[in-house]
Amino acid sequence: MKKNNTGPESSDILIVDDTPANLRLLSIILTKKGYRVRKALTPHLALNAVELSLPHLILLDINMPEMNGYQVCSKLKANPNTREVPIIFISALDDVFDKIKAFEAGGNDYITKPFQEAEVLVRVEHQLKLRSLQMELMDKNRVLEQTLIELKQVQHQIIQNEKMVSLGQLVAGVCHEINNPVNFIYGNLIYVKTYVKQLLGLLYEYRQALGSIPPELQELEEEIELDFLVEDFPKLVLSMQGGAERIRTIVESLRNFSRLDEAELKSVDLHEGLESTLMMLGHRLEPSGDRPGITVIKNYAKLPLVQCYAAQLNQVFMNLLTNAIDALESASRHPQSLPNHHDQGAIGPQPRSPTIWINSAQPTENTVTISIADNGPGMTPELQQQAFDPFFTTKEVGSGTGLGLSISYQIIVEGHGGTLDCQSLPGRGTTFTLGLPIQCRQKPPK
Repeated sequence: MKKNNTGPESSDILIVDDTPANLRLLSIILTKKGYRVRKALTPHLALNAVELSLPHLILLDINMPEMNGYQVCSKLKANPNTREVPIIFISALDDVFDKIKAFEAGGNDYITKPFQEAEVLVRVEHQLKLRSLQMELMDKNRVLEQTLIELKQVQHQIIQNEKMVSLGQLVAGVCHEINNPVNFIYGNLIYVKTYVKQLLGLLYEYRQALGSIPPELQELEEEIELDFLVEDFPKLVLSMQGGAERIRTIVESLRNFSRLDEAELKSVDLHEGLESTLMMLGHRLEPSGDRPGITVIKNYAKLPLVQCYAAQLNQVFMNLLTNAIDALESASRHPQSLPNHHDQGAIGPQPRSPTIWINSAQPTENTVTISIADNGPGMTPELQQQAFDPFFTTKEVGSGTGLGLSISYQIIVEGHGGTLDCQSLPGRGTTFTLGLPIQCRQKPPK
């Protein structure tokens, strides 16, 4: 941290007094000590001088025409840029009331005329020393605040990583336990279909060979509804096979999302990561209470395999899609925030119903892009500028940490050498676009 220099040669002092003799005397005393001195005969000249270059200390006369020292001091203390500059009042008034009034106006010290050189120098040096210590303390506070922000961010990142690892381990265990019986069922359903076909064929042959069916067998056929059973049984087997296939697909999506065994760089299909993330968030896309379902429109281009840290990239997809869903849920609670008509947004027409668009493209030979857009309430330009700041959130209190986008930015930009941009307007929704190099040469973020 840069240390503030308190030597006279580095200190700029402004003297404000409408009496030229006082200006000359104070200037001689301070210049002889090595201070850099500026002089102002009127309050207006003094205010202009402060505006042009901020002094380290101001010696301010009280009794001046047009504007007295108390008024000048009040103006300086009301300005955020000048309020911290120490002010020493100088006056022939030695009454206690005058000194109290000077301190109430914001003054830091008081010197009475006629000037005593030793007193002037001691009081000036004391105020400059206090100002220097104050600035050092402010610098240290800024460093501490930044360090605290970084520590909180790292802490949250560690927690998120632990959650992802725990989720990956849980998913891997569940996938393993489900996969074996599902494969057993799925594999045996092939034989079940064959056996059913053979048994039904044999039944048909029996009926043909018998010609006429005894009354007791006819009664049994009617009781079990044989004709319906013969027609429905193959359909039932096909339905079971479809269900088993669906379970296998879900298990594969869970494994793709967790990517537990893919901590290192690996070439992957980004669309698989998007699909597995959508599957994980499927319950939030369905209608719930008064909120309608969220439509997802996908426009996938043909992309090459992209070298990346797959688990971290899936975390980014999760953060961006979760933010889009949260925005749409917020809009459903406040319908006035949605457009009242079809609006041509950043990605295609934006209907009033909650919608998310996912687009992929390969704009250059060496890069790919993924954009995730929604037709939620959007953000003002001021909020948009803070979107990637740590701990910034537009969600209701207790609904978010404000670190999802910050971590996503770190993963994409620092971890993959890519880009992450945000485009948004109030009432026009929000679009996040991430760009990735096909060959990643970055190190993963900590």
